[in-house]
Amino acid sequence: MNPGILLSLKVFLILSLVEDRPVLAATIGSGDCQPQRCGNQTIKYPFWLSNKQPSYCGVPPFNVTCISSGGLAETLSFYVFDGLYHVKNIFYENKSVQITAAGFEDDRCPLPTFNITSGLYPFDLSSANKRIFFLSNCSSSMNLSAFQNISCAADGGLAYFGGEYNGSVKLNFSGGVCKLFVVPVVGYIDVGIDVNYSALLRTGWLLNWTAPDCTECSDSGGQCGFNDTTSKFMCICPDRVHTRKCGVSVSAGFLALACAVGFLIYQYKKRKMNSTSSKFLTRNASSSHMNTEVGAHFQTHLFSYGELMAATDCFDTSRELGDGGFGTVYKGKLRDGRTVAVKRLYERNYKRVEQFMNEVEILSLLRHQNLVSLYGCTSHRSRELLLVYEFVPNGTVADHLHGSRASERILTWPMRLNIAIETADALAYLHAVDPPIIHRDVKTNNILLDSSFHVKVADFGLSRLFPVNATHVSTAPQGTPGYVDPEYHQCFQLTDKSDVYSFGVVLVELISSKQAIDITRQRSEIHLANMAITKIQNHELEDLVDPELCCPSDEVTKMMITMVAELAFRCLQSDGDMRPPIKEVLEGLRAIESKTYKTDKREKNDVWTQDDATGVRNIAVFSPDCVTGKWVSQSTTPNTSQ
Repeated sequence: MNPGILLSLKVFLILSLVEDRPVLAATIGSGDCQPQRCGNQTIKYPFWLSNKQPSYCGVPPFNVTCISSGGLAETLSFYVFDGLYHVKNIFYENKSVQITAAGFEDDRCPLPTFNITSGLYPFDLSSANKRIFFLSNCSSSMNLSAFQNISCAADGGLAYFGGEYNGSVKLNFSGGVCKLFVVPVVGYIDVGIDVNYSALLRTGWLLNWTAPDCTECSDSGGQCGFNDTTSKFMCICPDRVHTRKCGVSVSAGFLALACAVGFLIYQYKKRKMNSTSSKFLTRNASSSHMNTEVGAHFQTHLFSYGELMAATDCFDTSRELGDGGFGTVYKGKLRDGRTVAVKRLYERNYKRVEQFMNEVEILSLLRHQNLVSLYGCTSHRSRELLLVYEFVPNGTVADHLHGSRASERILTWPMRLNIAIETADALAYLHAVDPPIIHRDVKTNNILLDSSFHVKVADFGLSRLFPVNATHVSTAPQGTPGYVDPEYHQCFQLTDKSDVYSFGVVLVELISSKQAIDITRQRSEIHLANMAITKIQNHELEDLVDPELCCPSDEVTKMMITMVAELAFRCLQSDGDMRPPIKEVLEGLRAIESKTYKTDKREKNDVWTQDDATGVRNIAVFSPDCVTGKWVSQSTTPNTSQ
């Protein structure tokens, strides 16, 4: 038998004789994931308290926060698809949670300004919800006798309660037009009586959830958890971490061994019959610009060109999702039913093949909830170079800030802060792996948003594996105008602080909704980083901030935006040594979110307006040179050097 097959069998035999292999490092404590309390709620798997527990205590989308303000009752807050919600009840037995919009509980006259939709995986709307139709700005000629006036509404709103909520936001009107919102509610009243719609909205609505079952683990004495790296359930036991439950028997290992032996023999015979056939692409470990130890082991699924051509209807223009710096991205559907994004590279020269292989290699090494997943690619010998990613449905952050979806005004301040945190978390992961990875093209066009508006950082064509213990890599500058580190641009030295600078630009975009480069602005403000530094130094932050993010009376949001601007200012220093590492930026953003962020030991930093400015005095201008005419495109600028 092939020596490789024999070696695999020996290794598997040794591993199978072990009772159950641990799936994470021994640093996980069995007591870390004990149930917690917040107000009258018990928080346990799959939920986890982000401000009290490690993330492995629950499934990532089930992240909740316990907030206590001024000694009042604690409130459990929850981020779902469109913003911040308060948790009223968690029903673990039937896997459902009752939530209400954060603004509804305190508002004297809560009225919806958005539609609730389905497709919230791993959550879904419960069939127990009823529905309320809210109408406003209706034509005067319409017959709306079935609707009840909402007395507290300033614009003469109308409402109607009735029927099971089915996700539809349509209502047939005859003879006129109305603005319509349809909201699910779990409360119930008899149709025909006067309805207190404000009270009904405050009852909230029910979500069902889907998550790996915890029963087997908890019955065996373990604490349930979730491994973000492998995206698999884990059972945290007193001795160590197990895959399913505490104390798995040895017989299970032998059963698995028998199955593995049969499978490996089958694979051996199959390979012998057709040695040229392969389902996986493995890069040569001797690649000159990649780490040989890491590069030798990556694997990813190979798709045929014909399969992807069929998935995209021959790359039909109606399926285009957008253009990147190196190719066009199409929406496709594979034969197994998966919806995917297919990147088709513009050219097929040596440079493109190199970038293609670089992205395949790096994404094959990474597993993080905020990094886009690579499903596979075509062979580098294929007719065209195609990369296949998970489909991320909500577009890019750039789309929502200043692009095609900006008019929807979906991204509230809490959502933008969460986008900043998740992006920083992804970059901190890249910088912490061994060897570290520099993304080199951090920008809002490369930050995708899934159906729950969680971040997926994408486009690793320019990324670099960073030599261990090196302070920098000498390479010709590449990246996107407006985001490129000025020190890297001037000195040809790439460092982890290059990503920090680019992320600083992203932070400014999030608070301003402005483009990184805009030639319609006056010359000194074409470059958003220059504009931000000037506004902050001149105590004119109010002129920079998107006016729709907060109002003058919203002191909490105003202060949070100010503190994020302070972090952005530090990230945008032209001297890389003056910038904080991305891990420190991440910690600062999380502290701002939890309202525990501390400024420097100087006077309180209030840079909102000149009239009340008390900080940021005598700070030297750390802004790069003004962008030149050729730095207009939002596309990535390639270079011949790696």
